Amino acid sequence: MSETPRESLPVVVIGAGPVGLAAAAHLLERGLEPLVLEAGGGPGAAVASWGHVRLFSPWRYDVDAAARRLLAATGWAEPDPDALPTGGDLVRDYLTPLAGALGDRVRYGARVTDVARDGADRSRSLGRERRPYLVRYTVGAETREVRARAVLDASGTYGTPNPLGPSGLRAVGEERAAGHLSGALPDVLGADRSRFAGRTTLVVGMGHSAANTLLSLVDLAADEPGMRIVWAIRGGSPRRLYGGGADDELPARGLLGTRLRDAVEAGGVELLTRVAIDRLDPAARDGVRVLGTARQNGVDGALDLRVDTVVNATGFRPDLDLLREIRLDLDPVVEAPRAIAPLIDPNHHSCGTVPAHGETELAHPDDGFYLVGMKSYGRAPTFLLATGYEQVRSVVAALAGDRAAADAVELNLPQTGVCSSDLALAADADGVVPPGALALAEASGGGCCAAPSGPQAVTLGLGAPAEAAGGCGGTSEVPVAQPEPVKVGFATGVGHGRSGDE
Repeated sequence: MSETPRESLPVVVIGAGPVGLAAAAHLLERGLEPLVLEAGGGPGAAVASWGHVRLFSPWRYDVDAAARRLLAATGWAEPDPDALPTGGDLVRDYLTPLAGALGDRVRYGARVTDVARDGADRSRSLGRERRPYLVRYTVGAETREVRARAVLDASGTYGTPNPLGPSGLRAVGEERAAGHLSGALPDVLGADRSRFAGRTTLVVGMGHSAANTLLSLVDLAADEPGMRIVWAIRGGSPRRLYGGGADDELPARGLLGTRLRDAVEAGGVELLTRVAIDRLDPAARDGVRVLGTARQNGVDGALDLRVDTVVNATGFRPDLDLLREIRLDLDPVVEAPRAIAPLIDPNHHSCGTVPAHGETELAHPDDGFYLVGMKSYGRAPTFLLATGYEQVRSVVAALAGDRAAADAVELNLPQTGVCSSDLALAADADGVVPPGALALAEASGGGCCAAPSGPQAVTLGLGAPAEAAGGCGGTSEVPVAQPEPVKVGFATGVGHGRSGDE
């Protein structure tokens, strides 16, 4: 078969979320033709699904630099740089205009099913580097194919939550019980209120998504009698989520954990530790029966619980099935590119930021293929939007032949509010934070400590509505008050990673 020269083909970007669209903006700016394939019906489809959630960093840090330049040429009016957007705001006021500026380079309803080297499976080496990529995708019932000079997979992990079973596997009956699972970030106080009001809910997970949902449920229970809220964690202690109190170098970060601890101690939330969910029985009358083992009040025993809804805030994992024919160099533990995996392994890290990294660390044996954004972190939960923006800037520079720019990676984080629970808690309905709360965040410094339901998808700084939020915000490359690049995290007063769960 004849080979198509790679240089004449577009660069395919999988996913039209913030990082995918930022990649397209950088490609266009570099004179490379992007083609963005998005499975959802519009830009930021995953973000739109948690549109009620408020981010923890203001607008000035949520917009990619190349995207900002592209939008500026269209007359786009940037939102109040000091306001904190919700997910819905981010889609409406940023991602939708950005996708519009990219025009027909973005295709919706296009779900990528396979990526391969054109005419060569993963076992064939002869002439492999000359072959373009073949990207197969579906639009409705139709299967289509496109060839590409390079592929950036920015599809994220939000669509593949971790299962409820204790061994990385689904609990028996989990698929049949799907109708009783809400996902990580239900709109408890809004669109999903009737699902939770007056009912029994089991929240599984120890990230900020779980905490936000629990606090929203507590707020709902104040107005709706008859509710029962049960919180299940796999570890022996929630201390990592509660925070280190006076030993935490980011005091603003501690408010979420403090509120949750108070709710547990007041009896509004029933805490189960060392939980192993072995089976879900959806045939139970008026709900689902949850079976396994757990510890309650210091006593180990059988778990047999009937609930109406299970909030599976268990984190996320990458979908690698579509990449079976690509030669990847992934860490066997985290399923992230091998070079960055030691920096983000959740067994050792739950806090801080990852040093700036770019194309060199993200490269795989198949040249021209990259995992970027949250998907590049594999199963690791902590991710800053700024990291994704810097990733795609570096990768695109390399694809354009600018090696110096590709290697000049730097992650500048703002000095204020990168990971402040108080910012979202203090924001009003328009996302505006009072000066006093900003001052507290500034005194706290920058940094990030987020464990998703997973990112959780705290990837973008997922929090809760302004009344009950906490987590980690996304940032852009734009510095404020000449911030220094953040290379390490801040002490939390608790053991790092899962070592603090016992």
